[in-house]
Amino acid sequence: MDVIALIESINAILWGPVMLLFLVGTGVLFTLRLRFLQIRKLKLAFTETFGGLFSKRKAPDEDGISSFQALTTAIAAQVGTGNLAGVATAVAAGGPGAVFWMWVSGFFGMGTIFAEAILAQLHTERVDGEVTGGPAYYIKKGLGSPFLASFFAITIIVALGFMGNMVQSSSIAESVDMAFDIPNVVTGVVIAILVGLIIVGGIKRIASFTEKLVPVMAGFYIVGSLIIIIMHRENIIPAFQMIFHGAFNPTAATGGVIGVSIRESFRYGIARGLFSNEAGMGSTPHAHAVAKVKHPAQQGLVSFMGVVIDTGVVCTLTALVILTTGSFSSGLFGAQLTQEGFNIGFGNFGTTFIAICLFFFSLSTIISWYYFGEANVKYLAGKKGISFYRAAVLIFIVIGTTINAEVVWELADTFNALMIIPNLIALIGMVSLVIKVANDYESNFLHHKPSKYEK
Repeated sequence: MDVIALIESINAILWGPVMLLFLVGTGVLFTLRLRFLQIRKLKLAFTETFGGLFSKRKAPDEDGISSFQALTTAIAAQVGTGNLAGVATAVAAGGPGAVFWMWVSGFFGMGTIFAEAILAQLHTERVDGEVTGGPAYYIKKGLGSPFLASFFAITIIVALGFMGNMVQSSSIAESVDMAFDIPNVVTGVVIAILVGLIIVGGIKRIASFTEKLVPVMAGFYIVGSLIIIIMHRENIIPAFQMIFHGAFNPTAATGGVIGVSIRESFRYGIARGLFSNEAGMGSTPHAHAVAKVKHPAQQGLVSFMGVVIDTGVVCTLTALVILTTGSFSSGLFGAQLTQEGFNIGFGNFGTTFIAICLFFFSLSTIISWYYFGEANVKYLAGKKGISFYRAAVLIFIVIGTTINAEVVWELADTFNALMIIPNLIALIGMVSLVIKVANDYESNFLHHKPSKYEK
C-alpha cells in the first residue's frame, strides 16, 4: 500500500459517518438547548454585526480587535477554495440535493459556532502583553485538560499553518498558471512575500487587511455569480426544484444524469458544508476570542453571520451557477465544474474570473490560518516560538506550489479530523456554561440589568 492509499484509508475512518454525526449532533444539541437561537435572534445578530459598521471604531491593539474585524478574519478563513471546489464536489458526487444538506449543516452549525465564540470569549489570556485565545485555552481552562489542549494546538498548527496553507498556495498557483501562464514557483514566491508583509504586523495588520479585503472579495464573487444566474434566470426555479427533490430522490431530480443515492447526497452535502463554514472545527474561535465586546454572547451572534455569508450566500451562489448553466452534467469534477459554469456564463473571461477569485479567497485564507496557528504557537511556546513558525509557514507556502498537492490534501484532512475531536469534546463538556451565558444575555444584558458576564 502506497503512502496516499494509506492516508486515504485512515481518512475514510476519521471522516466516516461517526465524525459527521458527531459534528452535526453537536450543532443539533446546541440548537435545541439554545431554543433555536439562530432563528430567534437572527435579526439581532445582523444588527450586532453591521449596525455600527460606519461608526468610528477603535483601532486594533494589544487588547484585541473590533467585533467586525474578528468576523472578517473568521470569514477570510471560511470563504476559500471550499466555496468553489467543495460545493462543486458535493454537487458532482452527491447530486443537486447535496446543496440542501449543506444548508442543513449550516443551520445547525450556527449553534455550534455560537458556542465556540462564547467559550473563546470567556477563556482568553494575555501572552507577552497581547490578548489571545481559542480552543486550546478553553480546553485547558474550561474543560480542565492540558493534554487535550496541547494535542489540539499541535494538530491545528500542522493542519492549517503548514498543510492547509500548502494546499491554498497550490490552488492559487494552478489557477494563475492556467489563466496567465506564470510558473508555479514564481507565484509561490510572490504569495510568500505578500503574506510575509502582512503577518509581520501581527493581529493588528491582519485584522485591518481582512476588514478591507473580505467585503471586496466576497462582493466581487457575489456580483459575478448573480450576473450568470440572472443570464440563465429561466433555470432558477428548476434549479431549486432539483435541490429540494434531489435531497430525497437524487436520481429522479436530474433525470438520471447523476446516479447517486440519498445517502451520498446527505454525506457529501453535510461534509462539504461543514468543511466550508468550519463550524465545530475549532478554527474561527481564535478570531472571535479577541473581539472587543461588552458581552460574550454579542460575539456569539456575530459569529452566526460568518456561516450565513459562507454557506447561505457564497456556497449557494456557486451551486446555482453550476445548476442554472447546466455545467453539473458536463462530467467534470471539483473546481473544474465551477470553472465550466463561469466559462459558460463569461466565455474565456470565466477562467480569468475564477483565477482572480481563487487568488484572493486563498490568500485571505492563508493569512487567517496563519493567525490561528500563531495563537497555538503562543499557547505552546509563548511569543518566542512565533519567528520560527512564521518562517516555516512562508517556506511551506512556496513548497506547496512545487509539489503534487494530493498527499498534502490528504494529510490536511487527517489533521483537521484530529483537531476537531478535542474541540467537540470541550463544547459538549461545557454546554451548560454556554447556556448560562446565553440566558444571561437574553434575560439581563439586553434589558440593561446587571449581568454576570458583562465586561
